[in-house]
Amino acid sequence: QVQLVESGGGLVQAGGSLRLSCAASGRTFSRYAMGWFRQAPGKEREFVAAISWSGANTYYADPVKGRFAISRENAKNTVYLQMSNLEPEDTAVYYCAAAYGSGVFTKSPMYDYWGQGTQVTVSS
Repeated sequence: QVQLVESGGGLVQAGGSLRLSCAASGRTFSRYAMGWFRQAPGKEREFVAAISWSGANTYYADPVKGRFAISRENAKNTVYLQMSNLEPEDTAVYYCAAAYGSGVFTKSPMYDYWGQGTQVTVSS
């Protein structure tokens, strides 16, 4: 069982930055690939970024490439999403998720555990 708690969301102006954190419980965090997803009002949840259990491999959705960076610290059971040059279109609830196993996963059904989400609002 893994419990995930996101933090770091908030209100920021366009062009600004935020860093989201996701703290995981459990002793086997390093065996889980991690991902970030987001859901804007009236839209389906979409993939944002993912990282392998070692941190060696990452993958990003096209809209965030070059602006967002995912990283993890297994010693702290934490995964991060550094978001820069934010746009109003990035406004959404951001969720972190954990998928047991190696690899990098972009599809939400591949993930076993989800956090409760943190709101990110980007004003124009």
